[in-house]
Amino acid sequence: MTFNFVHVNIFVGNLAWGVDDLALREAFEAHGEVERAKVIHDRETGRSRGFGFVEMPNQAEAEAAIEAMEGKELMGREIRCNESESRERRS
Repeated sequence: MTFNFVHVNIFVGNLAWGVDDLALREAFEAHGEVERAKVIHDRETGRSRGFGFVEMPNQAEAEAAIEAMEGKELMGREIRCNESESRERRS
């Protein structure tokens, strides 16, 4: 028996510098199950790059979260949300 889980990866941009993984997760959990939330940091400085990704296992919940969160204020900034396009892994 094989399971084919489709996880929706949501790009979240225009994040305030103070938003961390937990704050991002909590903001999206209001709209459904969040499997993973990750703010991307600069490798050299360790500072947030102002964007992140939220992974949700349910397509309907993810679509509802994108709709609800687009343009919503999070820690003083209006965030941008859309379904992330998958990209090729770097070798």
